Amino acid sequence: MDIEILAVGGYNEFGRNMTAVRCGKEIVIFDMGIRLDSLMMYPDIEMENTHSLDLIQMGVIPDDTVMNQLEGTVKAVILSHGHLDHIGAVPKLVHRYNAPIIGTPYTIELVKQQIEGEKKFGVNNKLIALKCGQRYNISNTLGMEFVRTQHSIIDTATVALYTPKGAIVYALDFKLDRNPVLGEPPDFAKLKKIGKEGVLCLITESTNVNKKGRCPSEQIAKNMVRDVITSYEDDKNAIIVSTFASHIARVKTIAECAHEIGRKPLLLGRSMERYCVTAEQMKMVRFPDTTSVFGNRRVVERTLRRLIKSGKEQYVPIVTGHQGEPGSILTRIAQNDTPYKIERGDKVMISAQLIPNDMNRAQRYRMFTMLKSQGARIFDELHVSGHAYCEDHYEMVHLLNPQFIISAHGGIDLTSEYLGLATELGYTLNKDFFLMANGQRQKLA
Repeated sequence: MDIEILAVGGYNEFGRNMTAVRCGKEIVIFDMGIRLDSLMMYPDIEMENTHSLDLIQMGVIPDDTVMNQLEGTVKAVILSHGHLDHIGAVPKLVHRYNAPIIGTPYTIELVKQQIEGEKKFGVNNKLIALKCGQRYNISNTLGMEFVRTQHSIIDTATVALYTPKGAIVYALDFKLDRNPVLGEPPDFAKLKKIGKEGVLCLITESTNVNKKGRCPSEQIAKNMVRDVITSYEDDKNAIIVSTFASHIARVKTIAECAHEIGRKPLLLGRSMERYCVTAEQMKMVRFPDTTSVFGNRRVVERTLRRLIKSGKEQYVPIVTGHQGEPGSILTRIAQNDTPYKIERGDKVMISAQLIPNDMNRAQRYRMFTMLKSQGARIFDELHVSGHAYCEDHYEMVHLLNPQFIISAHGGIDLTSEYLGLATELGYTLNKDFFLMANGQRQKLA
């Protein structure tokens, strides 16, 4: 059986993650994501009403027409976790493949909601929710399982695809957090076992491989957030916090800190409602009983109006907009486009890292300037990353001992940084370590 990798998306960039693995005449697809900064270039676009070919041309979703290069049948679409840069293109592309969609339970629930909102295409693929540690047979020759890991969204998994030539391990995205705020630590015993049984190829993210040491635990971010919020227990000014809506562990921390100082947490925005309510309904998290969630824009406006009347010091709104995205709640507050008005001494806390592109830098700078002009005190970077640092990658390679490594999830500046680490570990470029670009193929066996 010959095995090759096709880089469909995510190999020249952040986003649009999609990889195909051909094993003989059988093909498995990993992820189908969107590129968020490309999407932001079209602020009026309605994804659910837009054709996939238009989205491909815009650079928003992967150009899966390159799949025509592969001879074989797609047997499964496997999703590593629920971030949009990994699942956002599913409603637009997956109907082309007569194959089940396999993901962890939380990921599958998010995909189900996406499919229900799709207006352009009918998606009838079977959805399979698979818990970490459960093995699933894709065919007579291929099997897979999810290996528990940690990331900035719950129920993230590293995928092990078992082939007759060894495992293909897909590690987009991960961090080796041994003391997480939510969920269990990564399954190091399983990773070690897979490594002993034989790994043909590790396909791995490159996002933070240029950062020294290990990625700090989410517990560090929890302490940072708690130190800032609880230091204003008796303050009468407003406290507003913005973070990733999908970062359930972080939202939980912020809500608990608000409750601790006697303020009611308010989760505001459609994405906050979608990710947090789904997680709570699935009993994967529990927020303080004083927490309220409002997603609809009109309801959010009414809530902000009521909040102003009853006293800002009684609440902590947890909102979207930490990147300065147009139309997000924090951006609209900065623009005086909501009933909620910033006053001198109000605290705005950003528990998120800037996603590094020029558009985000400009948007966040503009938002911060507007907030500061109104007297806001800004607390930035109350955050730790969800992506592995250099020494985490080093440990992952030692656990798995792969025959080949392919670096993905980043531009050439980062994937080539991984080359430096791989060289230290004894790998050689174009022999057993490969830098790929979207549309390229690489035979492994």
